[in-house]
Amino acid sequence: MKMASTDEQVLRAAKEIVVKFIEMGRVSPTSFDESFKQIYSTIETAVKKEMPPSETA
Repeated sequence: MKMASTDEQVLRAAKEIVVKFIEMGRVSPTSFDESFKQIYSTIETAVKKEMPPSETA
C-alpha cells in the first residue's frame, strides 16, 4: 500500500526531527514512542490545516 506524498513527507519530517532530538539527548529510547507520535501528529496537523480542502482527501 502506497502512502500519499503528503503523508510520506510528514513521516520523513517527523523522523528527521526525532533523530535530531535523539542526537541532542532530548529524546531517549524509552520516550521514543510517545515523542514520535506527538511530533508526527503536530506536523500532520500543521500541514493538513494549511492545505486546501481538495488536497486533504
